[in-house]
Amino acid sequence: MTTVVVQMPTKSGWNSGICDCYQDLNSCCYAYWCFPCFTCTTTGDFGESTCLPLLDILGPGIMVAVGVPVCVPPVSLGMRVAVRHKYDIEGSICEDIMVTCCCIWCSWCQMSREIKARKQTVSVQTTHPMIQPIPMATTTQVISTQQSAGVINVAPVAFDPAVQMAPITSVTTVVK
Repeated sequence: MTTVVVQMPTKSGWNSGICDCYQDLNSCCYAYWCFPCFTCTTTGDFGESTCLPLLDILGPGIMVAVGVPVCVPPVSLGMRVAVRHKYDIEGSICEDIMVTCCCIWCSWCQMSREIKARKQTVSVQTTHPMIQPIPMATTTQVISTQQSAGVINVAPVAFDPAVQMAPITSVTTVVK
C-alpha cells in the first residue's frame, strides 16, 4: 500500500535576491560577456524556445521604427512572470516591471539561479511491503487438561489468491 500526501503549495520568495550574483559567478560572468546567449540558455533551461529572448532585441527596435516607443522588454517581463507563477513565488507585475526595467541583467541572473535551484534532482525513495505466500500446512494445537485431551485442526491461511489449496488430512494426537 502506498500513501500519497498532497499539500497545497505555499507562496514563497525568490531563492536569492536580485543583487546576489556572487552566489553563481559563472552565470553572472556569462550574462555580462554574452547577454543574448545567456538569455537564450536560461529560456531553454526553463523549457521555452531558446530563440524567444531575441525578440527583446529585435522587437523594441521594430516598434520604435514604426513609431511606438517600448520601454519594457516584453520577453524578459514575460519570462519573469512565468518563473514567478510556475514556482509560486510571491510578487506582483509592478515589481516585475520595475526589476526588468531597472536592471535586466540582474533580473535574468536571478531567474537563472531560481531555475537551477528548482531543477536540482530530488531523490524519492518509496518502500512497499513484501508479501510472501505462506506455505500450506496444518497447524496442530494440543490442549491438555486433567479430564480429557483433544486436538484442534486449524486450516491454513493463504494471503495470495493464486495459491492452490490442497486437501487437508486429519491428524489425531492423544497426549497421556
